Amino acid sequence: MTTHIPRKRFGQHFLHDRGVIMRIVQAINPRPGERIVEIGPGLGALSVPMLECCRRLEVVELDRDVIPHLMATCAGHGELVIHQADALQFRFADLAPPGERLRIIGNLPYNISTPLLFHLFAQGPVVQDMTFMLQLEVCERLTATPNTEHYGRLSVMAQYHARVESLFRVGRGAFNPPPKVESGIVRLTPYREPPVAVGDPNIFSRMVAQAFNMRRKTLRNGLKGLIDEVGFAAAGIDPARRPETLSLEEFAALSRVASTSKAERTTV
Repeated sequence: MTTHIPRKRFGQHFLHDRGVIMRIVQAINPRPGERIVEIGPGLGALSVPMLECCRRLEVVELDRDVIPHLMATCAGHGELVIHQADALQFRFADLAPPGERLRIIGNLPYNISTPLLFHLFAQGPVVQDMTFMLQLEVCERLTATPNTEHYGRLSVMAQYHARVESLFRVGRGAFNPPPKVESGIVRLTPYREPPVAVGDPNIFSRMVAQAFNMRRKTLRNGLKGLIDEVGFAAAGIDPARRPETLSLEEFAALSRVASTSKAERTTV
């Protein structure tokens, strides 16, 4: 079989460092009987030790040319179920039998990691946990707190949907070809119940997105059409503040007021 050349358009950087691989497996701690799904298995560097632990693994792989290499690598190590599909469009919820939840893992392509995370947040009810390798900057955004460099929309939405843990960093030399950036491992554990009440989740999502799309503007200007001066007062938030200063709880307070106002207008 010919050697597979990593493809830039798929964001392929294949993990090869055995020490890093085993550290990831230890962090996941896979066990037989668990429903584990790997996104972007590539040539199977992580898939093989996962199969040896849990005996069955489902994978979602976009690049059809890599699949023969993956099958050859994993042969004899356990049951490998391959879904040749775009993870951004894939319905992960369909893989969870009634009453069971998925454990999702993967080395996520840097060019789609943020939209893929949002896609997975929407399927949180069927997800037990997610352990991903991501660009280090994305890891920092996921765990960022208000008034810090990396705090933004992804920080707020991730921390609304899941408990986020930064596990460890991974150097560029662990990959072939080496990426231009450092990487990190994070674990996201979706909440059964959100940590804050937001009223209408769609309003909350829209509010956070709109605020950070205009992050240089004050809340008064950035959230026009969603909340007015009376609403800011009701939420106890100074409209002269900027979005990067607000905590998750404060965004939730604004969303509750905006949701109530919309409901009142609807019933009039």
